[in-house]
Amino acid sequence: MDGQFSDLMVRIGTAARDAAAELAFAPPEQKALALRRAAEAVEARSDLILEANQQDIAFAESKGLSPAMLDRLRLDAGRVAAIAGALRDVADQPDPVGRVLAEWDRPNGLHIQRVATPLGVVGVIYESRPNVTADAGALCLKAGNAVILRGGSESFHSSAAIHGAMVEGLRTAGLPEAAIQLVPVRDRAMVQAMLTAVDYIDVIVPRGGKGLVGLVQAEARVPVFAHLEGICHVYADGAADLEKARRVVLNAKTRRTGICGSAECLLIDRAFYDKHGGVLIEDLLAAGVEVRTEGDLLTIPGTIPAQADDFGREYLDMIIAAKIVDGVDGAIAHIRRYGSNHTESVLTEDDAVAARFFQRLDSAILMRNASTQFADGGEFGMGGEIGIATGKMHARGPVGAEQLCSFKYLVTGDGTIRG
Repeated sequence: MDGQFSDLMVRIGTAARDAAAELAFAPPEQKALALRRAAEAVEARSDLILEANQQDIAFAESKGLSPAMLDRLRLDAGRVAAIAGALRDVADQPDPVGRVLAEWDRPNGLHIQRVATPLGVVGVIYESRPNVTADAGALCLKAGNAVILRGGSESFHSSAAIHGAMVEGLRTAGLPEAAIQLVPVRDRAMVQAMLTAVDYIDVIVPRGGKGLVGLVQAEARVPVFAHLEGICHVYADGAADLEKARRVVLNAKTRRTGICGSAECLLIDRAFYDKHGGVLIEDLLAAGVEVRTEGDLLTIPGTIPAQADDFGREYLDMIIAAKIVDGVDGAIAHIRRYGSNHTESVLTEDDAVAARFFQRLDSAILMRNASTQFADGGEFGMGGEIGIATGKMHARGPVGAEQLCSFKYLVTGDGTIRG
């Protein structure tokens, strides 16, 4: 690795370690104040943030980014206001640090408590979405962690402008400014530096496409909260309510195609198709979605034949794969084969079908009669999220402030000795 990036990692990492030591016992009120002041700074700097975002949009367009990726990157007045609102939401949440998770007494006279503690230093590597700068910074701070943010080259200016507001919040609240640091260079060598910074970073959270997350998983020496892909399925059961199904399917695919909770595959029970025909497919086609399918669904005008790799693909675009399956077990088998353990939704009025779907699938988020677009920490009441973890170790699903904590045991005796 180039010496300049190694030196930069040491400087950033050392500052983060020092900040984390102070944040570990910072009063909840002080952390909340920092987030509220940061929200005010985001609002005050809205024009500056939008100007920076325009620079990023121009850069991204010159690189040929897809419309869905541009949508992830683009900010407007409403989205900037939402960033400020999310900061206030996190500020208003109960502080997760110091929670007594469990406590018990032992016959040997010991009283034992398991208490939530910060992880330490979190490294977040993300692409495109500049709001992650605020979300990740806020959630890590709430959980008493320092954070090192490495945003994508496309969001370089937007992330820097938002980061400036976060630092202003820290400064006015009297917390160390190094609690939230943004890597100040675009060079990808800093990604490699973070992945191997075992002396400074306690966990890495990658947030981006398959290429980024796969790289992180393959090369990281630091532990990783993985979010590989959002290959989300919606299954329309034979006992689904037609109008509910039509609303949910359309929203799950088209509300925002570039987010990880966007539906990428529609599974239709043979009984639903026999009863209602191709109405769900027709709705998608009418909304401008390209539907890649097979079998009977290909008789619907406007559909195109699915290729072998169309199932199990994260499109992040106005494209969806669709297939007829035989009942809930057929849907479960398909999802087990092609899914990414992110989010799946079952549309049914049959409690037994829903229970089977929930019991026999192991995705991080399972829904009933609801759009997969709700796979979001803010919608879960977490104020935001640092990502959706699809692994099984430590954190799973939306990673909010509580999931950014570890724990320690506090053991109290009274001159107690072991025989």
